[in-house]
Amino acid sequence: MSSTLPQAFLQRLQTILPADLYDTCLRTFDMERPTCFRINPLRGEEAVVRRELEQAGFDLRPISWAPAAYRVEGGQRRALTESSAFAEGRLYIQNPSSMLAPLVLDPVPGETVLDLAAAPGGKTLQMAAMMQNRGRISAVEPVKGRFFRLQANLQRHGVTMVRSYRMDGRAVGRKVPGRFDRVLLDAPCSSEARFRTADPASWAHWSPKKVKESARKQGRLLESAFHSLKPGGRLLYCTCSFAPEENEQVVDGLLRRHGTELRLEPVRLPVDNWIPGLTRWQGRRWDPALARAVRVIPDGEMDGFFLCLLRRRPAAAPDLDGGQSSAPFP
Repeated sequence: MSSTLPQAFLQRLQTILPADLYDTCLRTFDMERPTCFRINPLRGEEAVVRRELEQAGFDLRPISWAPAAYRVEGGQRRALTESSAFAEGRLYIQNPSSMLAPLVLDPVPGETVLDLAAAPGGKTLQMAAMMQNRGRISAVEPVKGRFFRLQANLQRHGVTMVRSYRMDGRAVGRKVPGRFDRVLLDAPCSSEARFRTADPASWAHWSPKKVKESARKQGRLLESAFHSLKPGGRLLYCTCSFAPEENEQVVDGLLRRHGTELRLEPVRLPVDNWIPGLTRWQGRRWDPALARAVRVIPDGEMDGFFLCLLRRRPAAAPDLDGGQSSAPFP
């Protein structure tokens, strides 16, 4: 039962979501999720992989809005991970909410892209496929174990246009200011949207203090992401937390520091289970433009997710080191 989740979390969530959506959200914490995945076009044709999986007994259901994406019942997850298609990098298991981020950022072949908190690499792989392995993605991850997992996923999935860097993402904006056409920051967070009542470990480390600590780190990462962005470039900030302190408040802080150089753009989603970003909460007021951000409401298949798209104004020049960096990265 969702009542086993931390009471402080439930009380906060009730102030964030409308009453009807709060009840919907509570029910999803108790649900067994289907297993969702993307077929990797860099390793084979979608039709071939789909036919192979169906012949192996998997009941594939397309995810209508996501290219080459499917779902199977949660009970088939283990068999899917033991399939040759999984072992050979011809598919990648990924929650549909996570698939939204690359679709919103919309990188195109030939661009330079930064994935500032990349591991385990699902969004990096998705962007590489969208870019047809053409251009350059710089994927940053500071934690040793997660970094090597990222590298292994890139290799297994046939991605050749990604360079991975084990470093602190907070330093990237200083090292290579004004370098990237697009930046993705799926920031490390309190992971509230991944809570499951059947898995007490999923919330074991959560506390209001954890939320505040996460927000401080996210603010520094977002500052770095901003500085790394070219004039005219786009930056997508997202988390799998419901907490406004980790979402709207972090973006509002960036706008207060650099609002003349940034514009919030509407986030356009191919799904309808979302609400606009908050502009006020618990006595706090934030930039009205944050209503253009979105908070995805979990529905039993999709996890909760927050997305905010920013564009650096074309007339603005990077304010570090006098201009765009041509130095090697990192």
